[in-house]
Amino acid sequence: MASRQAFTDSDTADEAVRATCDDATVCKRFATSKGYWKDLYIQYFARSVGERKAPEINRGYYARVKGVNHLLDAFIRKTECDCQVINLGAGLDTTFWRLKEENLLPRKYFEVDFPTVVARKIHNIKTKPPLSKPLIETHSTDSLLLDANSLDSDRYCLIGADLRDISGLDENSRNFNLIQNCPQPLYQSVS
Repeated sequence: MASRQAFTDSDTADEAVRATCDDATVCKRFATSKGYWKDLYIQYFARSVGERKAPEINRGYYARVKGVNHLLDAFIRKTECDCQVINLGAGLDTTFWRLKEENLLPRKYFEVDFPTVVARKIHNIKTKPPLSKPLIETHSTDSLLLDANSLDSDRYCLIGADLRDISGLDENSRNFNLIQNCPQPLYQSVS
């Protein structure tokens, strides 16, 4: 009975973490609708603007998004795009599409999150041409890997994994051609 209770508690905690993905996406969609910053792609992950958010929440997301974008862009420019980026806990983050639009794509952009979150993101990418088109434009071969929990193209990789399982994550990164000696910032998404 104790192991069953531990599983239930763990699953409940995991669900609470996964729920932050939706909360962050809705908050970012609302903030962009009010002009705090421009994000053309968030609309494809959050169905509606949602209820009004307090100005402190909008300002908080603005500061986080702008701060991370500033540091990430500086890193990519310093390496002249000869780097890879690994976004841990990426959620429904839209940074890949922003970087593509601004001609700042690194050699490869990796995102990692729970398999259920990744499956939702893959579904949105597959069903919404404004998300799939930039991905296809950056892919030069016929070897696009796409399944329920992962997507791997020449420049973008989305991996469904539990970040608590380091050995599994390490194995996944090798399967998806993470270049071991390439400059890479690791960061946790602002979602």
